Amino acid sequence: MNPVEKILNDFPVMILDGAMATELEGYGCNLNDSLWSAKVLMENPELIKRVHLDYFKAGADCAITASYQATVVGYMERGLNEVEAIELIKKSVQIAIQARDEFWGNPENRVDRPKPLIAASIGPYGAFLADGSEYRGDYTVTEDELVDFHRTRMKALIEAGADILACETIPCLMEARAIATLLKEFPEVYAWISFSAKDELHISNGETIAECAKWLDEQEQIVAVGINCTPPSYIPSLINGIHKQTSKPIIVYPNSGEEYNAVDKTWTEASSGESYGCSTKHWYEVGAKLIGGCCRTNPEDIKAIAAWARK
Repeated sequence: MNPVEKILNDFPVMILDGAMATELEGYGCNLNDSLWSAKVLMENPELIKRVHLDYFKAGADCAITASYQATVVGYMERGLNEVEAIELIKKSVQIAIQARDEFWGNPENRVDRPKPLIAASIGPYGAFLADGSEYRGDYTVTEDELVDFHRTRMKALIEAGADILACETIPCLMEARAIATLLKEFPEVYAWISFSAKDELHISNGETIAECAKWLDEQEQIVAVGINCTPPSYIPSLINGIHKQTSKPIIVYPNSGEEYNAVDKTWTEASSGESYGCSTKHWYEVGAKLIGGCCRTNPEDIKAIAAWARK
């Protein structure tokens, strides 16, 4: 049985964590860098562990590792060799496992909740480019080249002991297909795929979320399909589009609603709407089963999910 199914058999919702980078910035890290939070793996891994613990304490059933922008090529451009780069990528999983085991070692933390999963983040090719193309999907590479791009990191994350792969902020179906193809090289491994979306119906490159969900419905190793790093206002309609095409669990972890400028790497304030906690309950009611937060969300937002989901 896949790890998501195990949790959902016993609990109505699987609670994900929130933003890693936002919390690291809160702890004083400067992430205006092409490596983003992957830079902190090199410089201050203890801080990453602290953020994972913050989210477990807030109620998260899953830690997403700090490997979103960690790639062998990216680290080699910083002067590391291939072996050192792979070890750092593995370290992202090892840190999350340490935090989980430390948290779970206290019996008081085990009440009314599952043992948290470690989801190894596999960010899109566009995140490696660091030019905002993960929100456009206008790649100039082939599907085979994407398979090759993702292979080394995926292998390292699996070898490090991740429970599941979080293939996230995927902007186009071609990249989702590449990941599903690559997964067949690791037949015992499960993954979720979550897309970035540009409106209520379409993922970033313009394909409909419905056609993506329909294609992924046939892929046995993909155990959840959904959306992340997308404005909360689009989520109910996107859930509906997925729901019509697959019976797989739906995963949503949008950003806080603030808008991101990929050129100067800054955020602008969200227009005030309902609280994040209220929104997440609505997403559950319309069909989402795995719920958390992406950019600019924090442990308080995860605590707000736990407040209704644990009842």
